[in-house]
Amino acid sequence: MDRQAICITNILDDYALLSPLRYRNNYLKIGIVTFGLLMGVSSTSPITPILIALSMFLATVLFGAIPVRFYLKLLSAPAVFVLLSVVVIAFFFGTGGELFGFDILGYRFSINTGGLNMALLVLARTLSGMTCLFFLALTTPMVELFSVLKTMKLPDSFIEISMMMYRYIFVFLEVAWSIRYAQNVRLGYRDWWTSLRSLAMLCTTLFLRSWEQGEKIFVSMSSRCYDGKLVFFEERRPIRINEMMLTCLYVAAITLVWYSTRDFVFV
Repeated sequence: MDRQAICITNILDDYALLSPLRYRNNYLKIGIVTFGLLMGVSSTSPITPILIALSMFLATVLFGAIPVRFYLKLLSAPAVFVLLSVVVIAFFFGTGGELFGFDILGYRFSINTGGLNMALLVLARTLSGMTCLFFLALTTPMVELFSVLKTMKLPDSFIEISMMMYRYIFVFLEVAWSIRYAQNVRLGYRDWWTSLRSLAMLCTTLFLRSWEQGEKIFVSMSSRCYDGKLVFFEERRPIRINEMMLTCLYVAAITLVWYSTRDFVFV
């Protein structure tokens, strides 16, 4: 399989559809993720967010059967921006004793204790938030999340527009990759000027295809007696006793760590 096919096929929903955790109660998973997000953001110590990130990583990889290489690759994209932000925070924020420093053109750049603690806390909170969201995205298909949003009494128009947008992101992505592949084999990206012209043609063609696809969707939905409401199928999955016990144990452990380490600092 070539790189183009890999980029199109290995999307989050593919792994969510094949994950064993897909058949668990969606409300329980959303509750666990919401709890992890709130505890990670409200923690004043990096220990609790790190513990949440580690537990979400293990749950996604072990129980969700997600390949470690794919998960780390998925995590590496936002991690680059996080590390850059952490470096800026460590050097330019916080107070306290100096731990490391150097001079450049007469200016002093240093890391103090307050800046390092703040940087570690931001890093831990960000990792916990990302792993919680990845846990939900890699174990729950978006269609089932839309049905959960519908039961939460969100506006139907908001849910339907969101569902169509999400669905056709990947349709147009596949079209864009096909056009780009065709341009590439015809040496459409051999130099800067040709690449710019090929990119403009790709955007124009994609806009026209999107317009045509929208017209086709409207005609097909009207021919099927669309009355302004989409019907969602939701499979009822009761919460098992062992799942509830494990969730309560997890909540109690995280709450205990959050309370006992609220005044902890590394340096």
